[in-house]
Amino acid sequence: MVILLLLVLSSLNSLSSAQSDSLYDNFVQCLAQNNVPNDQISRIVYNPTNPSFTSVLESYIRNRRFNVSTTPKPSIIVTPVEESHVSATVLCAKKLGIQLKIRSGGHDYEGISYVSIVEFVILDMFNFRSINIDMATETAWVGSGALLGELYYRISEKSNVHGFPGGVCPTVGVGGHLSGAGYGNMLRRHGLTVDHVIDAKIVDATGRVLDRKSMGEDLFWAIKGGGGASFGVILAYKIKLVPVPEVVTVFRIEKMMNQNATEAVYQYQTIADKIDNDLFIRVLLQPITRNKIRSVRATFIGLFLGDANRLLSATDSEFPLLGLKKADCKEMSWIYSVLFWSNFDNTTKPEVLLSRTPDSVNFLKRKSDYVKTPISKSDLESLFKKMVEVGKVGMVFNSYGGRMSEIPESETPFPHRAGNIFKIQYSVNWEDEGEEADQNYIQQIREMYSYMAPFVSKNPREAYLNYRDLDIGTTDNGKDSYDQGKVYGVKYFKDNFNRLVKIKTMVDPDNLFRNEQSIPVLPFRGRKVRK
Repeated sequence: MVILLLLVLSSLNSLSSAQSDSLYDNFVQCLAQNNVPNDQISRIVYNPTNPSFTSVLESYIRNRRFNVSTTPKPSIIVTPVEESHVSATVLCAKKLGIQLKIRSGGHDYEGISYVSIVEFVILDMFNFRSINIDMATETAWVGSGALLGELYYRISEKSNVHGFPGGVCPTVGVGGHLSGAGYGNMLRRHGLTVDHVIDAKIVDATGRVLDRKSMGEDLFWAIKGGGGASFGVILAYKIKLVPVPEVVTVFRIEKMMNQNATEAVYQYQTIADKIDNDLFIRVLLQPITRNKIRSVRATFIGLFLGDANRLLSATDSEFPLLGLKKADCKEMSWIYSVLFWSNFDNTTKPEVLLSRTPDSVNFLKRKSDYVKTPISKSDLESLFKKMVEVGKVGMVFNSYGGRMSEIPESETPFPHRAGNIFKIQYSVNWEDEGEEADQNYIQQIREMYSYMAPFVSKNPREAYLNYRDLDIGTTDNGKDSYDQGKVYGVKYFKDNFNRLVKIKTMVDPDNLFRNEQSIPVLPFRGRKVRK
């Protein structure tokens, strides 16, 4: 019986291997038919038998939950270096009917750019990382595979009074960050990344390379916050740089519960979206153990686009419970503030931003919420007790208001603008391996998310696309997934979801560019017949 079972398993493995080899052969043949030279194919296409396959796959995985032995692996990885390689890959995936996953940096929290339950190909854009800055027009063309740290460093090479309002993690890929409406600590003065995108290059479902003019304003609108991977393959974005002062000020202040943390967090809520637009404050709430006592620590991290004296004038008058003193303030250039927010020490040089490898990669889970009315002091006290009870889940409050909130909800697919005081990111990291640990920590964050329901947005309970969360809904990757997609789509995009669906149906009616949370196409019954 055992011998028979082994023979069956061996037969199944051989069949799977043969199917994989057959797909690889067909894919390579298709690329050649689409004018990709054989010597180039051998350098950009990897299958599991290639000795570099594993290192290429793992080099941009940023969540260890999706890098274990049981994680489904791609049948092929394509690492294009030319636009024609991208076009050919799109056409071949379409011809062979295989799912295409598009990866620019790998920071997507649910791994949907490099994991699937069906057979799939990864199109990894890390070679598309050119950055061309034109200081005469204060613009830059940035490849989708460039990382934020690389972009910030290249800007600083050209100017000490220019920056870009992107995220604070330097190893995030530009393609995913911008197409999902990335934000950073200058959003109150300058808005979101997508508020400064002025052109783009994309490969559509027919393999065409399009810019803003040739793609049209509808598609251009969609890829400025609607998620590029639903509509095509982003090759590059053209962005407008923003002015920054020669001197900015940063600070970090920690408060425990016995150091008026509750009162300070409450007052933060009353001023976060109303204080000077040059000031952004992030609050980290973390359960910790100190002297064998479990408690919650509140850390206030700030960036002020100006000097310390003007900052203190604002906080003294509007946020006195922060207790900010001159000694807490550090004045520096904008590029060094990037290092501060990335948790580098004060001896680190900006060249570290050119590194494409993060210091560590954890098991993790994230969720998001939006807060429109302040949480009362008594509710904050109960919240902190709940955090201690639950275990390890932290919360991050990111202040809103300012320029970002002045822009209409319909201007870009990102709708979470006016009316929000701050956004919450729920966060839990762990080092323990195994399914039991995963279930434990994921259950913790789900419990905190459930507890917060009375205090956050409702109908819909809004969520942020770039904090992907498959708990709030998925599709089965089918072609008529509109009803499933609406569940998460309305949370991410509110009223903009319907426009995104119409654009998706127009530019990709066969739903080639799909994933577990992509924009769905309209069902056939809902489509207008073109005459």
